[in-house]
Amino acid sequence: MKKLLRNIYLQKRFFIVLTILVLGFLLSYMVPNIFGVVKLLFYVFALIFLVDIILVFASKGGITGHRSVPEKLSNGDENEINISLSNSYLYTAGLKILDEVPHQFQKRDFGIYTTLGKGKEKRFKYYLRPTERGVYSFGNLNVFANSPIGFISKKYTFGNEQQVPVYPSFLQLRKYDLKAFTNKLFEYGLKKIRRIGHTMEFEQIKDYVLGDDIRNINWKATAKKGGLMVNQYQDEKSQPIYSIIDKGRVMKMPFDGLSLLDYAINATLVISHIALKKHDKAGMFAFAKKIENRVVAERRSSQMNLILETLYNLETNFVESDYSRLYADIKRNITHRSLLLLYSNFETLDALQRQLPYLQAIAKQHLLVVIFFENTELIKFTDEKAETIQQIFEKTIAEKFVYEKKLIVNELRKYGIQTILTKPEHLTINTINKYLEIKARGLI
Repeated sequence: MKKLLRNIYLQKRFFIVLTILVLGFLLSYMVPNIFGVVKLLFYVFALIFLVDIILVFASKGGITGHRSVPEKLSNGDENEINISLSNSYLYTAGLKILDEVPHQFQKRDFGIYTTLGKGKEKRFKYYLRPTERGVYSFGNLNVFANSPIGFISKKYTFGNEQQVPVYPSFLQLRKYDLKAFTNKLFEYGLKKIRRIGHTMEFEQIKDYVLGDDIRNINWKATAKKGGLMVNQYQDEKSQPIYSIIDKGRVMKMPFDGLSLLDYAINATLVISHIALKKHDKAGMFAFAKKIENRVVAERRSSQMNLILETLYNLETNFVESDYSRLYADIKRNITHRSLLLLYSNFETLDALQRQLPYLQAIAKQHLLVVIFFENTELIKFTDEKAETIQQIFEKTIAEKFVYEKKLIVNELRKYGIQTILTKPEHLTINTINKYLEIKARGLI
């Protein structure tokens, strides 16, 4: 009996009818003639209530179900969660599904309200968008079932407690996987780049055939053989591509729930994947006070998994990053000319000037691309109409910071350093564009 009472949950419909009956009894004190009718209605209500209990609790099977969660979730993306339920009742059951989602999502109003036909099975799905890497714990799956009468409901609890890690955005790999290899790049904001240069390495000397580039004629070989001979070249491959992530305090700033560090991590994962597909060597490391999380640029089959696991464990340090140590480490450990994609953030020109000598020194030996972020919140603020003196003052200050970002771009370009100034949400697309442009122009 106690177990039965624990599993009975009264519905809103029950309280509505009960309130009407109570009001009827109160009214019968003033109109005694209706007391008999109200009393009859109360007995009918009690009988229906008893029938409802029998309908909900008499069935052996009732509702069965489980939750299906991916082995890992993708950070910053909508991840699909599936719930499968089956109904063994002899009627169409009303259902209220309450899933105990991880506390990181702070979903206080989660609930799915639906019906499920007699003997039917149905799959429900919802989406979760994590904004932090780490382990997320799902609790139980709770389902409240009621009969068509709808006075009470029975709680079913399915022990689907499980822990799921949230990794950098591997779903973006699928999204951009073919974008760098098709002619439909513009549909995703990616540029088509006209190839204006070649990075070539010698392959062999062969006989000239119609269509060969006459600039490649090897005159010495031609003289020896007595027929036209040409040098055959192939595109030079396996260039080292390093993603360098600043994990100092400037990368802690959040936009749309994700920190700048996580935007950089997601972009690093995608660009590393595309670089490997393009037959380049992909590597990465992070820095703040010291160089950490290093993955040497290689083209082995396990490289992407190694990069993914390294990015998963990357955390922000609340210190100012040491660019002098970054320069010394690059000079010592990266001996071949490489493409270096540096993810950082500079809010003022003064902040750049302190690090500019080190960036210049790095750019002398490697192709350096400095990637930093527009402050989208400030841009939104500058677009708003100012109506008071205070608002005009604040808007002027905001416009100054927005303009200073453009000055930083000009300052870097003045010293021959490639730059990307991007909104956080467009970071991955713009980084891919720059990589494809550099490859097309044969700059590495």
